[in-house]
Amino acid sequence: MARVLNFYMDDSGTRKPDRKPLAYNPKAREFFALGGILINEEDEGPARKLYSDFCARWSIGYPLHSVEIRHSSASFGWLKRETDEYQRFMYDLGRLLTTINVTGLACVIDRPGYDGRYRAKYGRRQWQLCQTAFCIAVERAAKYARRDLRKLRVMPERSCRDDEKRLAGYFADMRKAGAPFDPQASTTYGPLSAEELHRTLYELRFKNKSSPMAQIADLFLWPMAVSGYDKNYRPYLKLKEAGRLIECRIESTEHASCGTKYSCFELVEREKRGA
Repeated sequence: MARVLNFYMDDSGTRKPDRKPLAYNPKAREFFALGGILINEEDEGPARKLYSDFCARWSIGYPLHSVEIRHSSASFGWLKRETDEYQRFMYDLGRLLTTINVTGLACVIDRPGYDGRYRAKYGRRQWQLCQTAFCIAVERAAKYARRDLRKLRVMPERSCRDDEKRLAGYFADMRKAGAPFDPQASTTYGPLSAEELHRTLYELRFKNKSSPMAQIADLFLWPMAVSGYDKNYRPYLKLKEAGRLIECRIESTEHASCGTKYSCFELVEREKRGA
């Protein structure tokens, strides 16, 4: 029986490049991110127990939705920032995320940077951002799976039928022909061959928001995305200090080819340099 690494994926932001050029705003975080957590299949039992214990402590019978927690909205309208209860909850949630045996991995694309890089060349024929992000994140997850001689099961959160159909198509194409990027341009990233991807990519299985691991993926994705703009973002630093990010599990020389990918951040880096 195959040893399997599960990749639970969520998305944040719009996947459609604007038809009008995006004006860069250094105060905005205008991105599309796709990714979440890697977990060995046999480790899911203990991880789910940590999740259920947390929910029991707080009498929560609904999904841990990142945006609702951050904004104290919808199901988390009771979670008021100015209270001691908020501090206790966030401390306990942080303890859950830094204790659970998972590894964070994502692809984050700065949308103004993407639009600026590819609009002149491709116009309205630009890829949807989910195609770039999915293929990069999945290939890097496959590299990580291969280190432990595992197959990779990709488990995105359910969305609309059209978006699910797109992801299924990307997955099938990768299993058949490899990653869709220019081989010459991607050489420095050590891409897997079509045969290697075919051997490693096991199956695609969509998950509902009720899935505990899908919720953990959602909670990991936001800090990883924001860190592209602010490396000192506290939730990100907590995950990093706890060794829960893929960069903590690989050599520093491999970060560019195997770690979380921050794509088209040229405008962001230029702003940081004051150029």
